[in-house]
Amino acid sequence: MFKGGFIQNLPKIYGLYTGGFLVFILMMAIAEQAGVTAKTIGILFVAFTVAIYALIGYLSRTVQVDAYYLAGRQVPTVFNGMATAADWMSGASFVALAGGVYFGGYSYMAFLVGWTGGYVLVSTLLAPYLRKFGCYTVPDFIGTRYGGNAVRFCAVLVLVLASFTYVTAQINATGTIAARALGIPFEAGVWVGLVSILLCSMLGGMRAVTWTQVAQYIVLIVAYLIPVFWISNKIGGGVFPHLMLGDEVQRITELEGQFGLVKNSAADVKAAGVPGGLKSIAVAHAGVGAGGMAVWKYISLAICMMVGTASLPHILMRYFTTPSVKSARKSVAWSLFFIFLLYSSAPMLATLSKISLIDPNLPTGIIGKSIADVQSIEWVKQWSSQKQVFIADFNGDGILQLNEWFMRTGVVVLATPEVAGLPYVISGLVAAGGMAAAMSTADGLVLAISNALSHDVYYNMIDPKADVRKRLIVARVLLIVVGAAGAYIASMRITSILGAVAWAFDFAMSGLFFPLVLGVWWKRATREGAIAGMLSGLSAGTMYLIWVYPKFMGNPAWLGIDHLRFGLIGAPVCLVVMVVVSLMTKAPDAATQRMVDEVRVPSGKAILGRAH
Repeated sequence: MFKGGFIQNLPKIYGLYTGGFLVFILMMAIAEQAGVTAKTIGILFVAFTVAIYALIGYLSRTVQVDAYYLAGRQVPTVFNGMATAADWMSGASFVALAGGVYFGGYSYMAFLVGWTGGYVLVSTLLAPYLRKFGCYTVPDFIGTRYGGNAVRFCAVLVLVLASFTYVTAQINATGTIAARALGIPFEAGVWVGLVSILLCSMLGGMRAVTWTQVAQYIVLIVAYLIPVFWISNKIGGGVFPHLMLGDEVQRITELEGQFGLVKNSAADVKAAGVPGGLKSIAVAHAGVGAGGMAVWKYISLAICMMVGTASLPHILMRYFTTPSVKSARKSVAWSLFFIFLLYSSAPMLATLSKISLIDPNLPTGIIGKSIADVQSIEWVKQWSSQKQVFIADFNGDGILQLNEWFMRTGVVVLATPEVAGLPYVISGLVAAGGMAAAMSTADGLVLAISNALSHDVYYNMIDPKADVRKRLIVARVLLIVVGAAGAYIASMRITSILGAVAWAFDFAMSGLFFPLVLGVWWKRATREGAIAGMLSGLSAGTMYLIWVYPKFMGNPAWLGIDHLRFGLIGAPVCLVVMVVVSLMTKAPDAATQRMVDEVRVPSGKAILGRAH
């Protein structure tokens, strides 16, 4: 059946995998009709998909350094695009983005604009050139370009801070999903998520992560699109809902006008005993903020997400795995295509979910109904028991008003199939998709951190003579340590999923963007300038975050730059300091400048052609 090697048979292998997954969905649908409980179906969905990922991870095990760190640099462009999309389609994209649009409306589209635009920067400024360099990690490029372990260590510091912040958000998402699907507390769910993540990446490193991410992308995109099309057809939105988005948004606008948008006071919410992190609808779905400050906050958030995207080490690492520089550029295009499939659907899913919930003409609508009747609905009882939804009867009339329904942002997508009255098999499918999204990104992030620590700190600074076996043992131990630390922090719920993601982007933007870009495009950039830029940018951004974040010092934001946008403070500081210090210090030697000239030519052999 299969002739040739593994790479040549990838289309057949993943074609069979996709077919098998669709058969499994059909089997679960039959099982539901036969009386199998919703809890059992949820467990089977999560267990089956995680088991497949673990099997792929085991089969991809390796003791070769090049395969562990870079998947042997032989990942075809289409599949690297799918793996990158899965790496990118985090729990925030799958679970939290549509929820953000659900509650925040138009303003949350800044995340979509920024994240998508970031890939334009990746394609034009960094990906082909970093691949031409031939490094293992982002700090590897920084250390070799600027020279010395000090600058390499600074890059590792920024990478660890940004990636660790990001990974806590993904483990948070896996905990939320596992808690619902398995019927366990959130605090236990995060550890279930961690074990699942480690099963995929521990033995095979980047090779295992790459092939599991391709499998995870297939699961997450199927899980995201099926509810969108199903719900749209069910409520009269048409077979192609994306073309009807404008009509559905208008429908929501009319409903919001009917019910009114009443914002609850903090005192009322506290008195009602609403659990922390839950929200009610208080912002118009299609509302565009008036005034210059609203425009600035939209644009500034988009800028932070865009520049942060181009700075994230786990994304840039994906383009180190392609066979050539040309392949790296093509991979970016495929990445954008596969990402577009979900991002074009996220606003639609949020819109359909809100219509299903608030339209009194639909059998699924709960607003305006008796609170006692709403509380008796099975899905409401289940999510309430997990403190993910809450009802507060502020006026005591026993009727559910729009501002009396509270929900956690991160569960909107997970609850939507139940809200819309779809068979529970779709809820199980969505849980599996959300788990795949969170796991795929967490795999890449944990690997990026452990690879940087094992390759750039341990191998390059501590023990340059370490053999392959020792290097890989250190890398795998660090995987466990980093993952466990991430699970512990995630269980504390310091901020929301989207909030943690935004922080990660701002950290990366503050400390890495300009050292990376200037390292490719400015020959005069020096080691001293890069060190000073990274440390000052990261410090400035972090101090500003502490200054404005409500749970820290809680001071007023300067010019609307709140805790989601502190990269706008850190990045300019990094740029100015790096340029000034570079001009004040001795220019790089002729060999380094020739190397930079060579990097800018996106063709030919990699500069670091040997294993290093």
